[in-house]
Amino acid sequence: MDKEKVIELLNKDIQDEHGAIIQYLSHAYGMGEGEMACEIEAMARDEMRHLDWLAETIVELGGVPSLERGTMKMGGASVHDWMVNNVALEQGAITQYKEQIEAIDDPKIKRLLRRILSDEEAHRDDFEHFVEKSHREAMEDVRGTKRDDTIRTLNWGIEHEYTVILQYLLQRYLTPNEDAAEELEDQAINEMQHLGWLAEKVIGMGGTPIIEHIEVDKSTRTADMLSADIKIENEVADAYDQAANKATDAKLKKLFLRLRDNEIYHAEVFGDLLEEEKKSD
Repeated sequence: MDKEKVIELLNKDIQDEHGAIIQYLSHAYGMGEGEMACEIEAMARDEMRHLDWLAETIVELGGVPSLERGTMKMGGASVHDWMVNNVALEQGAITQYKEQIEAIDDPKIKRLLRRILSDEEAHRDDFEHFVEKSHREAMEDVRGTKRDDTIRTLNWGIEHEYTVILQYLLQRYLTPNEDAAEELEDQAINEMQHLGWLAEKVIGMGGTPIIEHIEVDKSTRTADMLSADIKIENEVADAYDQAANKATDAKLKKLFLRLRDNEIYHAEVFGDLLEEEKKSD
């Protein structure tokens, strides 16, 4: 199989891992606190690792990792329905990886896909258990329908965090600057934490987290990447500061201020990297 076809297949895998991450996080948030929700979040982190391994392999092959979101099965009125959908999603992934293992010649890539396959088979088995457990315990969706200005602000924050997670990960894969790559990965992980904090706050205030993103900056020069990152971090730090000033709830105000301070830190780190990058040009 030629390199371009392998890249195409691996990018399809990335898209489906991406879809699984969002599906599982949505379900975990929608279930509220509890052991099962924590286990599903852990599976979402497994899928994040898969995405990372696949993206690195694509870059090694000379390709560009996809940012598209692939197969998702988000329907269902109950947690039981969600778990049935998750079993189906994992079974589809298992079939896809088995087919690719047979079709791809490269032994290193086959080994990686077998590694990922073992996780997906374990996930399927766990979700089959959760199908039974959620039915037995009559578990329900804890998300609410509240849509006031505060919920909209929190969901705007989720949109931002999701966008920069994708942006920083793509940049981390494409930049030749090792220091920048390390920091971009660190800040992407921090933004993942932010997304979780915001989603949990939306649930706690009676709303539903909307996990969607806007257009991602796709600059290819490291200096341009960092300039775009600094711009968005400064804009969002200002927005969180304004949200904190408007907040009347003390805990919500504290959250917005913590997010603001984290974003200011990101902008400063990226600023230092940009100065070093300019010196090396």
